[in-house]
Amino acid sequence: MQFLFGTEQPPRDAIRWRERLGSLTRRPAWLPQPAPYQVSRWVFLRLLGLVYLCAFASLWVQLDGLIGSRGILPAERLMELAAAQLDGQVHLFPTLLWLNASDGFLHALTGAGLVLAALLTAGIAPVLTLLGLWVLYLSLSLGGQVFFSFQWDTLLLEAGFLAVWLAPLTVWPRAERRAIVPRPALWLMWWLLFRLMFESGAVKLMSHDVSWANLSALRYHYETQPLPTWIGWYAHQMSWAIHGLCAAILFGIELGSPFLIFFGSNARRAACVILVTLQLAIAATGNYCFFNLLAIALCLLLLDDTAWPARLRRFVQGRERGPSKRSRAWPLPILLPVSVALFVLSLTPTMSSLGFGPPWLERVSGLYGWAQPFRSINSYGLFAVMTTERPEIIVEGSLDGLRWEPYEFAYKPGDLRRTPAFVAPHQPRLDWQMWFAALGSVEQNTWFLHFVQRLLEGSSEVGALLAVNPFPGKPPLAVRAMVYDYRFTDRRSKAVTGGWWRRENPREYCPAVALNRDGRLIRFHAAPEASNPRPTP
Repeated sequence: MQFLFGTEQPPRDAIRWRERLGSLTRRPAWLPQPAPYQVSRWVFLRLLGLVYLCAFASLWVQLDGLIGSRGILPAERLMELAAAQLDGQVHLFPTLLWLNASDGFLHALTGAGLVLAALLTAGIAPVLTLLGLWVLYLSLSLGGQVFFSFQWDTLLLEAGFLAVWLAPLTVWPRAERRAIVPRPALWLMWWLLFRLMFESGAVKLMSHDVSWANLSALRYHYETQPLPTWIGWYAHQMSWAIHGLCAAILFGIELGSPFLIFFGSNARRAACVILVTLQLAIAATGNYCFFNLLAIALCLLLLDDTAWPARLRRFVQGRERGPSKRSRAWPLPILLPVSVALFVLSLTPTMSSLGFGPPWLERVSGLYGWAQPFRSINSYGLFAVMTTERPEIIVEGSLDGLRWEPYEFAYKPGDLRRTPAFVAPHQPRLDWQMWFAALGSVEQNTWFLHFVQRLLEGSSEVGALLAVNPFPGKPPLAVRAMVYDYRFTDRRSKAVTGGWWRRENPREYCPAVALNRDGRLIRFHAAPEASNPRPTP
């Protein structure tokens, strides 16, 4: 046994048996060698860092007005309610805001997210930065309440968590060159992309929505989506036949191309080209914040290194020095169980969204319920039901109850002549939420009353979320909200009026309200004389 410790040469029999055992685990020569994905991982992690950077920067400029102490839904109040209802069960609401929910702490978390996102983009300590970013974004998204109820927020959390297992266990970018790309983690990322795209197509069919069934959905989509661009206006002008053809192509892309992920390198390249083209088309016609950039980053993981330009490969891989690529990745005894567990847990939301419920899934559902508060294993499916009309809320204030001045939002439609702008990857979360509020009633959107109350109080933090505040010096006496039906103009109308939009059918969304002496909202009625308005209970 001395040869085990290097004091003697091993006997020939031992060498022969070692060679035989090695041949059992060696990949047969007739099988193609798996293509490396080092460049793809390098690009993905940098893009993911950029997505996080955009998300935290976008939140920084809205934080005070949305969830600050003088914002629409203060995080401090949320944590007080959570403490009263959860009775110490912190794991049901996993956020760092349990430590502190003050304005300063919210900005500290957001600032830390900006710093970590910059470090990830630079390739510094990717595993640690990814873990930190996931914790920070989870904490702020839970504290953001209704303003963080979007699928791309949960997609970023899931992609960011899975990226922890894909990233190399390195500190400096140069060491990343000698780190292998673990296949289980890579397959988890591909599985996430498959679910994102396939479920988006499947839910459209399963919703039994008439406009998707007869391929007329895109006739309405461009003008009824939350924040269209000016290119969306031109897309809306296309003929109905072209809209129907585009809808059919969309179904083919969402339901067919995801399966190419499982059929080799060439098929994956084709899937990447198709899906990236779709994302670029979506980004050109509508503002979906960082969603398109994140989806494109996931698509680029489908490309093996041979698909990238030689100059980029040389830059990323460099010249191999030192030991071969056998380290600086999660060990398989850790990575395999984690990958299997995450895959099995993801079956619960996936099967549920597709309408399947096999008996064995009930056993997994209990474990999924435990993981659900972390928002990192999700179902997806965009625009399952197409909205065919566009109700738009116009908020107005008055100093006398007779003359009403509109508040102008920065990005959502209001002024008929304002050009629909590009705003992505920034997400104006109040503008987005106004689109959802218009689809329901004010009773179904209690946050809207908090918004109105802040306007009556003259909150500068909430006013900063708007483009035009008609009452900059003194808050209004009363605020009301009307709702109109908005439609894109056609080419002839736009040439005559210069307007991108037309509106009609005004009706009340929120009646005129004012503040009583206790600072509570009450109904407001204007007196016959303009100089004598009166609030009434």
